[in-house]
Amino acid sequence: MGNLWTRAFCRWLLACIGWAASATALAQQFPIVVGQIGPFTVLPSPDAKEVNEGARAWFQQVNRNGGVRGRPIEFFELDDKFNADEFVKQLNAAMQRKPVAFITPIGSQALSKLVGEKLLDQHQVTVVNAIPGAEVFRSPGHARLFHVRAGDAQQIEKIIAHVSTLGVTRLAVLHQDLPIGHAGLKVSLQIAAKQTPPVKVTGHVAKHEPAPVAAAAKATLESQPQAVLVIGTPKFMADSVADLRKGGGRQFLFALSYMPASLAVKVAGDGARGVGIAQTFPNPNGVALPVQREFQNAMRAMYPSIASYTSFQLEGYVSARVLTEGLRRINGDVTSDGLARSLKAMGQLDLGGFTVSFVDSNAGSRFVDIGVIDGRGKLMY
Repeated sequence: MGNLWTRAFCRWLLACIGWAASATALAQQFPIVVGQIGPFTVLPSPDAKEVNEGARAWFQQVNRNGGVRGRPIEFFELDDKFNADEFVKQLNAAMQRKPVAFITPIGSQALSKLVGEKLLDQHQVTVVNAIPGAEVFRSPGHARLFHVRAGDAQQIEKIIAHVSTLGVTRLAVLHQDLPIGHAGLKVSLQIAAKQTPPVKVTGHVAKHEPAPVAAAAKATLESQPQAVLVIGTPKFMADSVADLRKGGGRQFLFALSYMPASLAVKVAGDGARGVGIAQTFPNPNGVALPVQREFQNAMRAMYPSIASYTSFQLEGYVSARVLTEGLRRINGDVTSDGLARSLKAMGQLDLGGFTVSFVDSNAGSRFVDIGVIDGRGKLMY
């Protein structure tokens, strides 16, 4: 009788072991799906492509080390061609692949659709990071929309505090006729009024067409500011810098983080020299912080031919790391709601000198630095 019980127990144990092995193998066959929808064509700046490269560098490391909970991360991208309606179309298509999350949608019109039309109420997916960081997309925002980068308000605050230390009391804001531009002017007026002494702000708005931008640049210079802040899409800011310099402007010029130095140099030539650009991530080519060195190691492994790195690549890398940490800490099944709860509950996350916390709000970082374009067309921090 004892032998019969022993044999039965052994058969049951082997069955359990086999079931567990099968379950593990099954889990490994079903990846955790993450997507990116962005302007991979049409938009002249390389934001989406470079964000994608940084994210892929991180996800490659994760998958080489066994994935998350034994499941690989499957990362895909779709092109919205910098068109808001196309963004909605691609979002609907992407949801057929059942992603748990998207990283870093790009464009104020796309984000206006995402937030204004409550698309996250229609789709079960969490968004980690978004560009731009205008306050209109953060307040009230959405419970499943998490912003890794510092917002426009923090960038503008840094720039105005900086120009104030330079003795500037007259600041012009040349902004695009978009939500990001109007919100940027409003924030600039609020922040400038709190400076000691106060900084007087004049606003100048333009649609992104050659004649309106040139006219707005002319009007901006006629207001005789000591410094000018340009706010808008990357190309709008670069075009504004070019027209301001062509018009004889020798004032301090500043732009938000969305304008790559390379684009400013391409459009404005030598006129880009000395332009200050807000930076929401550390120097991607620096070595002082662990996150910088780890990012560069991941990029070298994924893209050995790339010799110099960009802020957007680092942004994609950091966003992917934040997402992965949220996935690892989910209590229960991997779902978009579970991911959102995990991100809120994980407290301060230190990625090696760059910290993120969603405890108080869905805005994770307040890091802002200012890089200045030098004579070689590179950013000096």
